[in-house]
Amino acid sequence: MDISVVIPLLNEEESLPELTAWIEKVMQENQYSYEVIFVDDGSTDNSWNVIEQLREKNHNVKGIKFQRNYGKSAGLNEGFKAAQGDVIITMDADLQDSPDEIPELRRLIIEDNYDLISGWKKKRYDNKLTKNLPSKLFNAAARRMSKIQLHDFNCGLKSYKKKVVKSIEVYGEMHRYVPVLAKWAGFRKIGEKVVEHRPRKYGVSKFGWNRFVNGFLDLLSIFFIGKFGKRPMHFFGFWGTIFFLIGTGFSIYLFISKLVDYNYPLTNRPGFYLAIASVIIGVQLFLAGFLGELISRNSAGRNSYLIETKAGL
Repeated sequence: MDISVVIPLLNEEESLPELTAWIEKVMQENQYSYEVIFVDDGSTDNSWNVIEQLREKNHNVKGIKFQRNYGKSAGLNEGFKAAQGDVIITMDADLQDSPDEIPELRRLIIEDNYDLISGWKKKRYDNKLTKNLPSKLFNAAARRMSKIQLHDFNCGLKSYKKKVVKSIEVYGEMHRYVPVLAKWAGFRKIGEKVVEHRPRKYGVSKFGWNRFVNGFLDLLSIFFIGKFGKRPMHFFGFWGTIFFLIGTGFSIYLFISKLVDYNYPLTNRPGFYLAIASVIIGVQLFLAGFLGELISRNSAGRNSYLIETKAGL
């Protein structure tokens, strides 16, 4: 199969028929074999019924319906598991991403041998204050920490080699950092393509201000996991040793001072409390490292979602 299009969605019943027809038109014009995998993230409208109706007309349409809302990362993760195409395209269901971008996104993967191509919505139709400005700050921070030179990490329109999506796990709210996850998995050829951003035609945006706060927190998480996820003791053990040595040094100093001068006061000096605090912090960090090692070596899969039903899968 040439292409799998993975589309997570939440309450997008109005846009689905138009989006599916548009994708079908592009695929037929380019003679691609394809599948469209809709992942319904617990919609409360008629989205799943629309997906089932679309599948009756076009068996390239497939669907996964979550029993409740889990978030976009969960939708992508399950869609990636099900995808069978040589190239996987992700896009949003709100018609703000153009399926006309698909042929070039595929060409960059197949012919130019990129592992991942991320869309860049250079001209946006979102609110400048509530979405564009925070997005620029977020992307600047992501570029600095990840060393990946992308302008728009959060763009939903991306293309991947099949082996990339089968090698990564998207969880929590890590959908913003799929390029970072891919880099940590060893895929280095990551590129960017300017794509069209279209005004929203139906419904309302599902994202609020909290996504930017969560985005920065997730960036810190993924940076730590990428560097120390398989060896947490290297991080916690190092800082535990530092604090333990500081506390031990203060303790030795105080002990020697007391031997030299029996009347030397201990408990009313800052060093006494620094010594105690440093030793306790050092021990706690060591324990955190040991627990992290145990969890990392014995953890089951973190992605487990209640799927109500599937269509075509």
